Amino acid sequence: MDHAFARRMWRLLEPVHAVVYFAPEAKPMYAAAGLKGGWMGYFASRSAAMGTVPAEMVIATFYNFHPRMVRRAIPDAWTFSTPQKVLRARLDVADAGLRRLLGKEVEGEHVAAAAEIARRVAEGAEPQGRPLFAAHAALPWPDDPHLVLWHAATLLREHRGDGHVATLLANEIDGLEAHVLIVADYESPPELQRANRGWSEEEWAEAEDRLLERGLFDASGLTDAGRALRGAIEDATDRLALPPFAAAGARDCEALEAHLVEINGILTAAAAVPFPNPMGLTPATGV
Repeated sequence: MDHAFARRMWRLLEPVHAVVYFAPEAKPMYAAAGLKGGWMGYFASRSAAMGTVPAEMVIATFYNFHPRMVRRAIPDAWTFSTPQKVLRARLDVADAGLRRLLGKEVEGEHVAAAAEIARRVAEGAEPQGRPLFAAHAALPWPDDPHLVLWHAATLLREHRGDGHVATLLANEIDGLEAHVLIVADYESPPELQRANRGWSEEEWAEAEDRLLERGLFDASGLTDAGRALRGAIEDATDRLALPPFAAAGARDCEALEAHLVEINGILTAAAAVPFPNPMGLTPATGV
């Protein structure tokens, strides 16, 4: 199985997971759980599987957020709520968001079949060196098929993300520099990345200078060496994400892809995820 399959799976699974970041249900449900503000909801809900960890653990595992942005939310979040309450709220956001977006198809054959296969794939992923994945893999599986699919998508995206962080570190690319590379190679304004990840214009310029010194960036954007490095990072990320899919086998993976294409069509039509977005995700049409 070619590693490009892992990238196609990310493009198809990420919108299922990312519902919890863009759903209007998120803010009131996290507020009901005791959290204060949208970013506290984000950092607390995504890190809650690790327990009441300090800001340093969130900074380390999330990787590309400015530390001061994390520290505004963590550990204060745990003075207002608990990981158990927040995880329950997050699942409620996924439930409400997917029911609204998918409509009657939430109980359809594509969701049920995709959930069954995606769960098998996710359960075949290994936790070694994957702290965010490991924390989420220790959570109990929900019962409803659309939430099983959401949880599987969550596990597989965090599994991929942990591998991506390892690859960035191995190539000496820090979290901010990773954003500069994404913007230079993706139709997303730097203002969007800075606003959503907490970096200033000055810090962004300093990151560009560091990449320029390495011959990866110039006044016109990525150099040939920069494009080659970005491609190598993405390819390595795909290879590290592939094993659980390869273990599931080609037949199951082909079926999963077909079902996810149908589900994605519905989510895209319903504007479940905005484009452009800070995740670097593009519409999955034509995969």
